Amino acid sequence: MSHNTTTNFQVSDTPKGGKGYLFPLILVTSLFFFWGFVHNLDPVLIPHLRKAFQLNVFESTLVDSSVFIAYFLLALPAGYIMRKYGYKSGIILGLVLFAIGCLLFIPAANTAQYIFFLGALFIIACGLTFLETAANPYVTVLGPPETATQRLNFSQSFNGLAAFLAPVVGGKLIFTEAKYTDAQLAKLLPLEKQAYVLEEASTVKAPYLILGVLIIIVAILFIFTKLPDIKEEESANEKSSFGHVLGHSHLRWAVIGQFFYVGAQVCVLSLFISFVTSSAGITPAQAAWYSGAAGLAFMLGRFAGTFLMRFVAPHKLLMLYALISALLTLVSIFATGMITVYALIGVAFFMSIMFPTIFSLGIAGLGKDTKLGSSLIVMSIVGGAFLPPVLGLISDATHNIQYGYLVPFVCFLVVFYFGWKGWKPNHIEKEISLEV
Repeated sequence: MSHNTTTNFQVSDTPKGGKGYLFPLILVTSLFFFWGFVHNLDPVLIPHLRKAFQLNVFESTLVDSSVFIAYFLLALPAGYIMRKYGYKSGIILGLVLFAIGCLLFIPAANTAQYIFFLGALFIIACGLTFLETAANPYVTVLGPPETATQRLNFSQSFNGLAAFLAPVVGGKLIFTEAKYTDAQLAKLLPLEKQAYVLEEASTVKAPYLILGVLIIIVAILFIFTKLPDIKEEESANEKSSFGHVLGHSHLRWAVIGQFFYVGAQVCVLSLFISFVTSSAGITPAQAAWYSGAAGLAFMLGRFAGTFLMRFVAPHKLLMLYALISALLTLVSIFATGMITVYALIGVAFFMSIMFPTIFSLGIAGLGKDTKLGSSLIVMSIVGGAFLPPVLGLISDATHNIQYGYLVPFVCFLVVFYFGWKGWKPNHIEKEISLEV
């Protein structure tokens, strides 16, 4: 998940000449790929752990909760640490936490305790919070200012590439051939069941060990690479308060809209494999390929949306895309068979523009409140922690995961309202901005 913020940056130790930027830019761009990859292993991890530990849907959604709670708790501390110690220090700390979390999957698999997997994911997500906070501003200063937007789009496209590759690679490495049906598992003796859980849990060791080692290598490269040091400038008259910031109605709606959008995104993408194995009756290994296709659709949707915004106002496109997403979600709830898979891939395509569009409309015209306003929108991604468990509770209560998808349906209606009316700044704000 990436976000753009508008900040004044002071850059020192800048390499002379364009060539000096290339290696640092490659390193920072690799971060977009790695956090996209680890995020998009979750759709594979959730059904795998659910089967190994015999979890219900609600319990399996705690994977998402442990990730997004970390984002919520670390968003402001990560920003503070980087303002004080510099963005390079923040990136290295983020990579260290990322690597530790990955390597903790090995003892988690050895103990075969679900709670340890959740702890490892929480530590990974703490590291990702630092990386996501630092990567966007870094890309914008690693080269001429006039090509900053193109560089950012280029770097973010690697996030999309990872969203396509991770479910496919993860599916190959993690999924095993079904040894037992759920009914047979229930009848296993305790020792047999423990041996089965250990065997299933052990398949996650290899991908996370490889990822952990790669992240350590990247951290070492960052330590020994000379990077421009970014320090944020903040003058006294730029100070802002939460009370003042929340006086902007369009920001309040952006925070609400982003909370529901991120909840919808996590429901759709993280539970994709769990959903389509149930609705279309395909195997988890087959579903992993379709999950990769959903990641690809998400990436292509963002490119297509960016192109269409040249001709259509962003709020109108957001409104249209939210409406289409809501209708496709209804198809996935009430239909059966492969059409539900294609409907969800369609949702992935149309929801792709929502995060950056809500973000940019929400901070538009905030002036000195921009920094604090953008922090609030970033914190609202905690929707990814709270809404998937609601989907889980509905799925478990109705014994049908499809009915759980009423949650993203409602979320898209909230995003539709933001695109329709919520994005408009109120008149009082206009007067305030004139006075300022």
